[in-house]
Amino acid sequence: MNTIEILGYIGALLVGLILGLIGGGGSILTVPILVYILGINPIIATGYSLFVVGITSVIGAFQNFRKGLIDFKTAIIFATPALIAVYLTRLYLVPKIPEVLFSINNFEVTNNVFIMILFAIIMLLASLSMIISKKKTLDIDKTEHVNYNYPLIALEGIVVGILTGLVGAGGGFLIIPALVLLAKLPMKRAVGTSLLIIAVKSLIGFLGDLQNITVDWSFLITFTAFSIVGIIIGVYASKLVSDKRLKKWFGYFTFVMAFYIFYKEILS
Repeated sequence: MNTIEILGYIGALLVGLILGLIGGGGSILTVPILVYILGINPIIATGYSLFVVGITSVIGAFQNFRKGLIDFKTAIIFATPALIAVYLTRLYLVPKIPEVLFSINNFEVTNNVFIMILFAIIMLLASLSMIISKKKTLDIDKTEHVNYNYPLIALEGIVVGILTGLVGAGGGFLIIPALVLLAKLPMKRAVGTSLLIIAVKSLIGFLGDLQNITVDWSFLITFTAFSIVGIIIGVYASKLVSDKRLKKWFGYFTFVMAFYIFYKEILS
């Protein structure tokens, strides 16, 4: 095992650790780690990320299930259009992205550049969702009755599914507000339900990849194992630290990373 691989596996541990500490966000690091540290092609990296995010989220969802913090009806309503969208995106849309989308002067926007720029935009949105306080919109834990807004929940599921399929991120920063605002779930149940949705749609999306990419299972399983160890440590450590403060600082880190990707793909 060389130094680059060691750094990559440390990154995988960090992904799980952050997921365990703050209930989300760690998956946003998976693609940059695979691409910039381990040198994996961005399209393959997004597929690998779906597997890592999916398996790691299963662990988190199971822990929330044991606490009774998963609303299965809401999960089915949201996940059904989402998993169809992510599967079709990975199976049909991603392979159809042309190698060169367009050129600006001497700069070619290739499919790899497009994926990473789109990913940076998602990272930017995710960072702002973690940095900006949402007490007025998300603190509705007192609501007990679940009032389903079926069309909006389904539409949100489709949008999240397509974005997940394109960039390989879990999309928790989009799912949790949707579950709280549209399904009126209490925050803790929204987080648990979100992990179940992320797990299912990420793994379904990865299945859509199996016909299009050759998977290095030895590497992928090892990387995922480190991430699982990280989430187990993070869950226990979360009892000792402030998740709100961690989420805000991680938001700043993600913000910087987004601009690094913009610089790396456009200016370097």
